Amino acid sequence: ILKWRLSCILQWKLGFLILLTSVGDRARYSIPEEQAEGSFVGNIARDLGLDVARLISGKARIITKGSRQYVDLNRDKGTLVIKERIDREELCGKTTPCSFSFEVILENPIQLYRVTVEVTDINDNSPLFPKDAVNLKIVENAASGTRFSLESADDPDVGINDIQKYTLKPSDNFKLEVQNQPDGGRFIEMVLQDPLDREKEETHTLVLIASDGGEPHRSGTVRVHITVLDANDNAPVCSQPVYKADVKENSPEGTVVTTVMTTGIYRHVQSYYSNN
Repeated sequence: ILKWRLSCILQWKLGFLILLTSVGDRARYSIPEEQAEGSFVGNIARDLGLDVARLISGKARIITKGSRQYVDLNRDKGTLVIKERIDREELCGKTTPCSFSFEVILENPIQLYRVTVEVTDINDNSPLFPKDAVNLKIVENAASGTRFSLESADDPDVGINDIQKYTLKPSDNFKLEVQNQPDGGRFIEMVLQDPLDREKEETHTLVLIASDGGEPHRSGTVRVHITVLDANDNAPVCSQPVYKADVKENSPEGTVVTTVMTTGIYRHVQSYYSNN
């Protein structure tokens, strides 16, 4: 029994050494995400210096650590092809570069080769704001330079395919300021340039646009609805500087003498007389 155990241990160690000596053989490929099933990845036989006959006789197969196998091995041609759709955002999020690895194993004798596939980004996502519309209430006497924060958009793509700029339209009363944050986000503010006048325009509608730099070009928008709140910034103004009226000397108490009209306000001025 002892001899049998020693023999098993030696065989296991020998096999382990064989695997280790083959791990140094690697192949690396780069493909865009969202490739169709069956798309060509690389010629693994040529790149590893193997004959197609060796792949067949060695029953070459792919071993993955996870449950997903994105790439398949065509032994007859010695090529790697896409087995299932690869979504770079699902695989790596914002991490760059994005890649996955697997092993190609052959038997008799055992050989192990490591393959790494880098997945490059395509511009398949548009910038998206948390809401379709934002409602703001601003008092008309708000001072120039007053700032109003807006939420930034999100784009799962990376690099040039990520958001490159923000634009505010129209820009009659407000200008846009965007500050980059240490975590990669952006702080967006509308800055009041020209004071609002509720008496001239009670509401304003602006559009905030987030644009990426990819091809095809993609953008996302959010509407900013502004309601201008009234401030007591206007004194009543009479329609004429002087009012004249004739009153009979025997007019009874409560007789209307004249009407004074002001902007937005109507006042009835009455004169009262006694018979004394």
